[in-house]
Amino acid sequence: MERPRLRSAAGLVCTIILVAQLASAASAVAYTAYVSNEKSNSISVVDTDAMRVTGIIKTGQRPRGIETSKDGKFVYVAVGDDDTIEIIDAATLQVAGKLPSGEDPEQFAIDSGDKYLYVANENSAHLTIIDLATRQKVGQVAVGIEPEGVAISPDARIVVCTSETTSMAHFIDVEGRKVVGNLLLGARPRSAAFKADGSELWVTSEVGGGLSIVDPAARKTKQVVKFAIPGLRGEEIQPVGINLTHDGKLGFVHLGPANRVAVVDGISHEVLNYLLVGQRVWHGAFTPDEKYLLVANGASNDISVIDVAAQKVIRSIQVGEMPWGIAIAPTRDR
Repeated sequence: MERPRLRSAAGLVCTIILVAQLASAASAVAYTAYVSNEKSNSISVVDTDAMRVTGIIKTGQRPRGIETSKDGKFVYVAVGDDDTIEIIDAATLQVAGKLPSGEDPEQFAIDSGDKYLYVANENSAHLTIIDLATRQKVGQVAVGIEPEGVAISPDARIVVCTSETTSMAHFIDVEGRKVVGNLLLGARPRSAAFKADGSELWVTSEVGGGLSIVDPAARKTKQVVKFAIPGLRGEEIQPVGINLTHDGKLGFVHLGPANRVAVVDGISHEVLNYLLVGQRVWHGAFTPDEKYLLVANGASNDISVIDVAAQKVIRSIQVGEMPWGIAIAPTRDR
């Protein structure tokens, strides 16, 4: 009479193991990185599990700013010399349409509802607003000379646009579509990023060589973080891209021709580490689980993969010519 019980117990164990395996498989998510290659007019498609390039998408002239829709169905890339933003279907990896971006689009940001896209027009000194549902321009705001960085506040009420030559951050009211404040920053501000809780705005200054920590409510600079790397002249340290973890505890600042990514404590703003990457590191993106940070190295034609928890570069992947930006989303069925 004991044997049936043993078989029943063994069957129960097998069932539990199978259910656990199925649950694990269901929870596993694969991610795809899209890397804009400014000189080769292409996007490299990277499997972040295999850590290799699995495809190339041809684009218009001079692709730079790149983002994905929140559901990962579309990849948007600013092709500056063609004065448009191309829409790429992530399932087919084909260009599926274009957006009226205004002159020389560079960086842009998409609101949390995938409703509006805000793009900096470097040549015309404007911020163009595009309705993604209708694919039409619905507004344009005059800003400073050579606008570049674009960031949307977590409450979606303010868009910040940095202007390089004017050395300012412009605070734009989303509802009124007008500038409601300006803040003078270090020379040649490039990228801007809000903490997820909205408590701070971080802005890099390429020529100024610093990172401004801004109180977005008061629209005042609280602190300027400076970077120093033994053996490098100050002018070689040019902060450009920023990536902040969702919990706000760490920031990664890309230092251009210094070939380093600085790790900054999100609370104390102390520089914790300098990570050696490829040549002329520009912009980057986290995998959605924030396990890895991928950064584009424009002069060495590769991307560096950073293990976020270990603060360590673990891989280099060759891509196209002059990689500029990276966007990452869950992999779509093809």
